[in-house]
Amino acid sequence: MKLNSNSVYTDNTWKEKGFFVPSYDREKMIKETVAAPQWVHFGAGNIFRAFQANLSQRMLEMGEATKGLTVVEGFDYEIIEKMYRPHDNLSILVTLKADGSVEKSVISSIAESCILDSARADEFGRLKEIFEADSLQLATFTITEKGYSLVNAAGETLPAVAEDFENGPEAPKSYIGKVSALLYARYKAGQKKIAMVSTDNCSHNGDKLYAAVSSFAKKWTENGKADSGFLAYIDDESKVSFPWSMIDKITPRPDDSVNEILKKDGVEELEPVVTSMKTWVAPFVNAEESEYLVIEDKFPNGRPALEKVGVIFTDKETVDKVERMKVCTCLNPLHTALAVYGCVLGYEKISDEMKDAELVKLVNEIGYVEGLPVVTDPGVIKPKEFIDTVVNVRIPNVFMPDTPQRIACDTSQKLPIRFGETIKAYLASDSLDVESLKCIPLVHAGWLRYLMAVNDEGKAFEPSPDPLLEKAKGFVSGISLGETDKDKLKAAVLPLLKDATIFGVDLEEAGLSDLVIDYFAELVKGPGAVRQTLKKVLG
Repeated sequence: MKLNSNSVYTDNTWKEKGFFVPSYDREKMIKETVAAPQWVHFGAGNIFRAFQANLSQRMLEMGEATKGLTVVEGFDYEIIEKMYRPHDNLSILVTLKADGSVEKSVISSIAESCILDSARADEFGRLKEIFEADSLQLATFTITEKGYSLVNAAGETLPAVAEDFENGPEAPKSYIGKVSALLYARYKAGQKKIAMVSTDNCSHNGDKLYAAVSSFAKKWTENGKADSGFLAYIDDESKVSFPWSMIDKITPRPDDSVNEILKKDGVEELEPVVTSMKTWVAPFVNAEESEYLVIEDKFPNGRPALEKVGVIFTDKETVDKVERMKVCTCLNPLHTALAVYGCVLGYEKISDEMKDAELVKLVNEIGYVEGLPVVTDPGVIKPKEFIDTVVNVRIPNVFMPDTPQRIACDTSQKLPIRFGETIKAYLASDSLDVESLKCIPLVHAGWLRYLMAVNDEGKAFEPSPDPLLEKAKGFVSGISLGETDKDKLKAAVLPLLKDATIFGVDLEEAGLSDLVIDYFAELVKGPGAVRQTLKKVLG
C-alpha cells in the first residue's frame, strides 16, 4: 500500500483496511480543473490538507462539484517537491474522534500543486495562466498572520518587500509581492473578477490581506511599474473582494500513534520529510473532528457550493460576532485558563486536564456562567452549543496532543482579548455586576503565580515564550512561596494589575484587583496551595 494513484485506485486493500477512497473520476476532475481552474489555495500545510482540501473532496463526492483545487506553496518549496508530487498530490487524513476511534480518508481533490517562485518560469508561468483564467473564482489562504506582514518587529519594511516595491511585478521575491503580481496578471487579462479569501486564524483577516496587496498596488502605480488602473481594480469590491472569515479546526503535528496505526494497516513510506527550512511534513495529517468555517459572502465571480459541506456564508458583521464569540468567550479563554493552571500543576496534555474536577469546574464557570451572559449570539452558531462541543468533545479529546505549555505562549498578548473584553462588557452592563466575576480574576491570579516559575510542588519550571515575560516576572521576583505579607504582595503586583495593555482594563479601576490579590495570596502560601485554592474557590 503506497500513497500514489496506482496503488490507491487499483489495490482494494485500502478499502479493506477501512480507508475511505473517493469514488469520483479523479482523472476527469484533474483534466477539468487544469483546463479551467476554479479554486486556488495558497499554503500547503496541515490545515489545508485537513480542511479546505477535504471540503473540496466532499463536494466532488456529493456531485456538487466537478473540479478540485490547485494548491500553491510560497514559503517552503520542498513541501511540494518532496511530499505532494511524489505522492501524486494525494494525502491521508486521519480524523481523531473524542471517543478514541479514528476515521481514515484518502484526500484526492488536489488537481495540481504549484510553487510560488517567480524565478522559475514554468512554475510562475503556470500560476499566471491560472490567474488569467475566466473560470477562476477564488483564492484562499492559510499562510499564518505573519504571512501578511510587510514589516519586521521594528516596523521596518522587509528587504524583499522594499525591493519589490521598487522593481514592480515582473519578478517579485516577497510572498505578497508574488501574489500581487498574479493579481496584476488578472487585471491585465481584462480586469477579471475574483475573491481573495484569507482563512487564517486571525481577526479581520480579509483586511490584513487587502492592506498587504493594496500596498503593492499603490507603490507600483505610483512609480509607474503598473498601469494606473491597477489600484482602482484592487479597491473595487465588485471586481476584487477580500472577505472576512473565521476558521476553527485543530490540526496538530502528525502524531506517532497515528503513524503506527497506518503502519499496521500496511501503508508504506510514511517517513516524514524535514525540509532544508526545517518544515516537518508527513504523507498524512491528523485533525480533530470539529470544524467551523464562516465566510463573508462576497464573491464577485461566483463560488463553489461550499455551503453544501458545512461552510457558513453570511455578512461581515456576523463573521465578526462569531470571531468574538470564539476568541473572547467560548474557546480561547478556556484554553488560557487551562494553560496557566496546567503549567503550574504539572500537566503536559490539555486533554488530561479535563479529567481534573477543579479545572473542569473552572472552565465551565468561565464559559457558561461568566462569559455566556455577555456573548452576542451571531445567529449562525449557537454560543452554548459551541461551548458544549469545546468542553465535552474538543478539549477532552485524548488524541489531540496539545499542551498547556504551547497554549501558554504569549499569554500577556492574549489576556486583554480573552478576558478583558468580558470585563468591559460587565462594566458597561446595567444588569450585570463586575464584582460577581470570580473565575476570571482567578485566572489573573493564576498567571501571577505562573510568573513565579515554580510549580505547585515548589519545583522550578520554564515559562513559555512571551514578549513581556521578563517584564512581567519582574513584578513577582521578590515573592517566594510562603509569603504571608499581603501588603507586600499588593505593593508588588498592583502596578502590573493596573496595566490595561495587558489586562484590557485597569483591574483596580474595574474593582477586581483586590480579589486578584486575595487569590494570589492564597496561591503563594506554600507547596500544594494552588490545588487547595482551586478547591476552596470552586467548591
